[in-house]
Amino acid sequence: MKLATVRTAHETRAVRVEDDRYVDLGYGDVRELLEQPDWRTLAAADGAALPLETGLAPVVPAPGKVVCVGLNYRSHILEMGRPLPEFPTLFAKFADAIIGPNDDIVAAPESECVDWEAELVVVVGETVRRADRAQATAAIAGFTVMNDVTMRDWQFRTREWLQGKTFDSTTPLGPVLVTPDELPGGDAPALGISTSVNGELMQSAQTSDLLFAPVALVEYVSTMTTLRPGDVIATGTPAGVGHARDPQVFLAPGDKVVTEVSGIGRLENTVVAG
Repeated sequence: MKLATVRTAHETRAVRVEDDRYVDLGYGDVRELLEQPDWRTLAAADGAALPLETGLAPVVPAPGKVVCVGLNYRSHILEMGRPLPEFPTLFAKFADAIIGPNDDIVAAPESECVDWEAELVVVVGETVRRADRAQATAAIAGFTVMNDVTMRDWQFRTREWLQGKTFDSTTPLGPVLVTPDELPGGDAPALGISTSVNGELMQSAQTSDLLFAPVALVEYVSTMTTLRPGDVIATGTPAGVGHARDPQVFLAPGDKVVTEVSGIGRLENTVVAG
C-alpha cells in the first residue's frame, strides 16, 4: 500500500495512491491517519477520488519527532574518514525544516556549504517505548524518502550537528509512504538509493549497506524516548555527498536536485536563495 498527503485548494488530505487516482481516506494527513488504532483497515477503505495531478505535501507534514542517523552507511563512514561506530549517531531536525517532495529547497544566505544527503526513512505507525524486536517491527508503518539537506559550515562549527541540520524549509520528505509488504526485504528493504544534481549522478548505493537496520533503530531510539505515530527516523546517507568530494561541491540557487529510493519514489526540488 502507498499513502500520501496531498494539498487541495484549502487543506491537506491523507490519500491512498492507486495507479490512476488518489483515494481520499477521510483524514487531514498521513500522521492523523496513523494515529488511528485501525489505520491499516481505514487505509484500505474506499473514498472519493482525487486526480493524480493534485499536489503533494510532505508525506508527514508535521512529524512530532524527526530523528536522524549519521554515519550509517559503511561507504559514507569510510569516505568521511571515520571508524565504524558501535552505536548509532543520532541528531534531530525540527518540523519547520520539512518541505514537500517537489517544493523548493531554501538555501540559507548564512551558509556557503549547502549539501545533499539521500536517505531512506522509517515512518512510525504505533506508539512504542523500549520496544523489543517484534514490537519494533510491528511499529514500522512504512518507508519514505528524505533529502537531509545540510549546511556543512554550520554543522561543523561545533561537535554537535543540530545547527547545520535543521534550517527552515530545507528538507523534502515523501513522496509517499510504502508499507513494508510491498518492498523487497520487507522491514529491512533492499533498495537502490541515489541523488543527482543538475542531471549528474552524485550518490548511488544500496540500502543493504546500512550498518544499523531500521528495526534496530526503532529499538534503539525507543529506549530513550516514546515513538508515536507519524514520527520519522531518517536512516543515514551513503557515500557521494558534496562535502567529501575533491574538490568539494555544494548546492547553489537554481540547482535541480533529484533524490530517489527505488520502489518508493523520488523527490524533485529546485534550490532557491533564502
